[in-house]
Amino acid sequence: MANDADNVRVGLNGSIFIAPKGTTAPTDLDAAWDAGWVDLGYLSDDGVSMEYSTDSEDINAWQSLSPVRKVLTSVDMTLGFTAIELKTATMTLYFPSATMTDIGGTVHKLSIPAAPTPDERAIGLEWLDGDIKNRLVIARGEVTERGAITIGRSAAVGLEMTVSAYADTAPEIAVWLSNDPAWAAA
Repeated sequence: MANDADNVRVGLNGSIFIAPKGTTAPTDLDAAWDAGWVDLGYLSDDGVSMEYSTDSEDINAWQSLSPVRKVLTSVDMTLGFTAIELKTATMTLYFPSATMTDIGGTVHKLSIPAAPTPDERAIGLEWLDGDIKNRLVIARGEVTERGAITIGRSAAVGLEMTVSAYADTAPEIAVWLSNDPAWAAA
């Protein structure tokens, strides 16, 4: 198999979108993100990390020193990113069950509950490399890890989050669409 530099990709820019769980996601690359999907805005220049892992359990037999079979026991998929726009969408994603209210013209109040409830959302990730567009949609996801919020003069205040994907009613944990010519069936 030959090396082909034309198949090397970068994420030049992109966006994270959130919507209420159950919101219909675009089913092709030309469709716009419908009403209900909110762009989280600027993310740190680290971009987005996507992790996918599986765990398996060995089945051993008395007659063999090596496993005779492996059984898949779990699948985990996460997206990690740091939102650097502090707005209602990012603040209420970072603080589950939080609510934002206006309390007098230009003063806004974020109420952070002492006992938040689960906060599942639909999550979309879109990124570009020239004319190549990719979209990843997680129908059911939730922020399961949060980094510290650092407030200082030399960097933007960031909301570091990790979203975990959950199984949906469909057989997939996520859907990835791409117009990448390298993906064409051989």
